[in-house]
Amino acid sequence: MIKREQYIEFLNKLSNILIKRVSPVGTILSINKLFQTYLDTEKAEFVIWDNNNMMLKDFSNDWKIYGNDEKEINYAYSNLSMSDGSKFYFNDEYFSYELNSDEQYKISELKRDKNTIIFPLSSNGEIFGLMRVFCEKNAFTKDFFAMLNISSKLISGAIINYLLNEQMEVSLNFYKAMKDIAKIIESQYELSYIIPLIGEMIDRFMPAHLIYIFIYRNEQYELVWPTSCNDKNIYSLLNNINKRTDYILSDDYKIGAFPLISDDNILGAVVAYSNIERLFQKDIDYLIQLTRQSSLTIQRANVYAEVLKYATLDALTGLNNRRQFEIRIKQEVSNSKRNNTPLCCMMLDVDYFKIVNDTYGHAAGDRVLKSVSEVICNEIREYDIACRYGGEEFFVLLPQTKMAEAVSVAQRLRKVIEEMKVDLKGTGNDKVQYISVTISIGVCSYTDNMNADTFVQSADKALYEAKKRGRNRVITAE
Repeated sequence: MIKREQYIEFLNKLSNILIKRVSPVGTILSINKLFQTYLDTEKAEFVIWDNNNMMLKDFSNDWKIYGNDEKEINYAYSNLSMSDGSKFYFNDEYFSYELNSDEQYKISELKRDKNTIIFPLSSNGEIFGLMRVFCEKNAFTKDFFAMLNISSKLISGAIINYLLNEQMEVSLNFYKAMKDIAKIIESQYELSYIIPLIGEMIDRFMPAHLIYIFIYRNEQYELVWPTSCNDKNIYSLLNNINKRTDYILSDDYKIGAFPLISDDNILGAVVAYSNIERLFQKDIDYLIQLTRQSSLTIQRANVYAEVLKYATLDALTGLNNRRQFEIRIKQEVSNSKRNNTPLCCMMLDVDYFKIVNDTYGHAAGDRVLKSVSEVICNEIREYDIACRYGGEEFFVLLPQTKMAEAVSVAQRLRKVIEEMKVDLKGTGNDKVQYISVTISIGVCSYTDNMNADTFVQSADKALYEAKKRGRNRVITAE
């Protein structure tokens, strides 16, 4: 039992514990040790009312939820929260802080081998939680309850400060996530890069739920982050999304689908999933705002990608343009040099292209260039790089390719184009419906004494030699 001369020492030590910036678990462990030493208690726990979840949670035990089966603590909170804050519980009975003789006698009558004492935690006159203390044997004097009363008030202030700091941190993290999502577009525009970043940001903000991001393509939702999702309930929610949907929740409130919508178009959806934790209104409000910001970012990425597409691709043929080619050839030359891997290129030209334009018109010439570019795309590998170099000239980079392989590709390309019939229907030409064209190709293999410019020049010289020798042929650079 605490002695009067120990009051100051007890309160001083309690104050020192509460002003230290440690975790809730560490703080409560220290408080328990102090209570055991001075107040002869067995254990103390601190329970907070969560307005979002509408239930009690353990402040020091990873926010453990006190369900309906925890009748004692729920009953105590229900009654104490409606009182004026001047009452406490002792073994399920009400008592005032200022114990009179009758109450002291009643406490002695209610004393058990295992005793429970519950004091309210309050701030600005409002009760926000409970301090529950377990005792085995104790004198339960007026001074004992007075110390618990003072302790509950000091601890209330410390917990409120912690909760406010935590709320502020959540708010700062939320606005940081919003800002970071908005800033992604400053450096990246490819959805394959952007969406994982958005997913990771939302996932960090919603640690109790798994986050999935879907893109809406061809009238169905395709999972793009993470790599797999096998829950049928998620897809059922997605199928109920429309342009006017703010969000859809599963019946148990553990799954939420939040559409990504921009300009009245569905871009996709963000799904928050858990088989344990429910989504509460505060979580929903945060996710609505995060998905709206994500929608704007994804829409801007789509627009930027479209703009960049036309900035890097040739408008007529759809191949890389000259500007993009100059970037890619430097990259491939650097890769070849660094990794000591073979690299070849082809420069090709449509033979007598000026005659085609002069005879059949520029629309017919455009049709020829488009047809040639289609053949090039069909005949090269996915990772080969083709571009329209200028006019009727094309350039193809062939990574991981030796000279013999490159010549084989060039000969196959030359032969396919030679056998191709270009349909001039719709070009305004009334002379013929089909024409045939041929191409000349110069092939070059990269060597260590070259840079990007000399690599191109060698292929250009080989192309010139092919034209000089009669066209419709493949010549390799010396």
